[in-house]
Amino acid sequence: MGNHFLVEVPESAEELLHRLHHATTASSTQRLQMLYWLKTQAVSTRQELAHRLGRNESTIYRWLQRYKSGGIDALLEVNKAPGKTPIIPTEVMNQLRERLSQAQGFNSYIEVHQWLTQECHVAIAYKSVHKIVRYQLNAKLKVPRPRSAKAQVEVQQTFKKNCLT
Repeated sequence: MGNHFLVEVPESAEELLHRLHHATTASSTQRLQMLYWLKTQAVSTRQELAHRLGRNESTIYRWLQRYKSGGIDALLEVNKAPGKTPIIPTEVMNQLRERLSQAQGFNSYIEVHQWLTQECHVAIAYKSVHKIVRYQLNAKLKVPRPRSAKAQVEVQQTFKKNCLT
């Protein structure tokens, strides 16, 4: 006998039409269009509904089951993948951010890498450390260029004065 095609849509046709006009994604538009057609009795079978929407019947069945169990909010809910877990835990990332903001900070990415490995016990590649510090945290490990011990400060000062004028 199969599953019967009995769906009760408590929302009014005007409300569904309003939501349909203000839908932001294509999937929510199709789902609201399905409910609107069911409410106005424009379709009578699941096959006809699947043909009009360009979806498989099993997809329509899944949508209707979701609507029956949770209502319109459950039907329009979009599940999002959790994503990959970060290499550096958030508490260690906060410590690193704080340490980078200090005046002494780090002199090189090698020091950052060693600090993460020894102090925080985070095994991470040097390249990843550079990418995270430089591009995610937007920190630049700038070290002044070494100056010669033989440099004469007075000569440098006069040179700067003469160059600027």
